[in-house]
Amino acid sequence: MSETETILKNAILLEKRGKAFYQKVADQAQSDVVKEFFQFMADEEVIHVKMLNTQFKQYKSRKGFSRMDFKPADHGGIATSVLTKDLKKEIAAADFEAAAIGAAISMEKHAIELYSSRAAATADLQEKKLYQWLADWEQEHLNALVAIDKELKEKIWNDNNFWPS
Repeated sequence: MSETETILKNAILLEKRGKAFYQKVADQAQSDVVKEFFQFMADEEVIHVKMLNTQFKQYKSRKGFSRMDFKPADHGGIATSVLTKDLKKEIAAADFEAAAIGAAISMEKHAIELYSSRAAATADLQEKKLYQWLADWEQEHLNALVAIDKELKEKIWNDNNFWPS
């Protein structure tokens, strides 16, 4: 198996694990707004799996990546459209979902690292576009998660008087 096939398989596995993780958190969330956020994240991972599966099949049959129009992910800005005050409040009130944010940050960082390194390493223009597109999309996810995490930390610090006087 070539390095390209190995990277594609690892990327598909990474995205499937991300989807399963986000789906599990969405399924267990008590709040509708929290459930909606994690379902959104799970749905995003499904898009990535489909794209990677398409490219894997193409690569297996033709030893090359198909030309695709990798438009920037149009989230409408996750941070502004999904990160409402209600979401932050509901996650802050639920320890499980707050812990899930930390795990998700780690997952997204790993994905960005994998995709960015492969985009930099390959000479194949279409493969480079694919992995850069995925890295950019995962960066949007990471930005949203970090914003939530920052709000949670500040709330905890305020609630426990951790700020210097």
